[in-house]
Amino acid sequence: MAYHQPVLLSECIEGLNIRPDGIYVDVTFGGGGHSRAILQQLGAEGRLFAFDRDADAQRNAIDDARFTLIHEDFRYVKNFLRLHGVRRVDGLLADLGVSSHQLDEAERGFSTRFDGRLDLRMDQRVARSAHDVVNGDEEAELRRIFALYGELPNAAALAKAIVSKRSQEPIDTTFQLRDAVAHLLPRGRENKALAMIFQALRIEVNGELESLTSLLEQAPEVLAEGGRLAIISYHSLEDRLVKNYMRAGRMDGEVQQDFYGNKLTPWTLVSRKAIVPTDAEVADNSRARSAKLRIAERRHDG
Repeated sequence: MAYHQPVLLSECIEGLNIRPDGIYVDVTFGGGGHSRAILQQLGAEGRLFAFDRDADAQRNAIDDARFTLIHEDFRYVKNFLRLHGVRRVDGLLADLGVSSHQLDEAERGFSTRFDGRLDLRMDQRVARSAHDVVNGDEEAELRRIFALYGELPNAAALAKAIVSKRSQEPIDTTFQLRDAVAHLLPRGRENKALAMIFQALRIEVNGELESLTSLLEQAPEVLAEGGRLAIISYHSLEDRLVKNYMRAGRMDGEVQQDFYGNKLTPWTLVSRKAIVPTDAEVADNSRARSAKLRIAERRHDG
């Protein structure tokens, strides 16, 4: 199986409006599908920088003089670009989904389909794993994680069940966690609810919303005027942040205006609505089903 099948590939490439001599950033390299497509659009003078905090993704590095892969969280995008002598880029792409490779590696603990150690770390250099959260966090903190990041209506009951179970024995694996909460999963929607529990833990362990917020805040400084920002999200928490930020230049989505009533935002929306996969793409790649692509262009200052 391929490491990861790129989602909304042609839509991303079209949305980035790639210049052959431009500088671009793919902050979620993964299997390199989007990066390879960007490189195909670049000429000899073009450059592509990619980020991925997962060490496994480093094995997919592209042998191309125009390409540089940086093994870091994209929340540090501005600092690492400057370390490479780059202050402004012409386009930035983020695909916020979990890669097929991560889901298919049982020992990473990302999938509810396999029994593996509760891990969920995208970067193995990070000390705190899902095992630490499930077995160590206070009940109130677990409730917060499930309510905020999983948007689960029974967050309190889930937290209580986990604390009760771990008082008898440690919850070490994905299946042990599944069994601990099995009686609380709605009938007919067990897999969906379980996926939301794992999503919540994954977001907490990897600080995903903090990373996304940091990336968005840096984007106006990193992108040149006329540069494009393209972000694919997979759940409402991410999409809400992206939508608000592209609309207003603020995480809360509140549009500020100057004395004359002009909107104070660094962005012009390229697509007013989110771009979603075609039925054909979803049939070919079920993991594209919930993807939403939003694109904005950096306004000219002054």
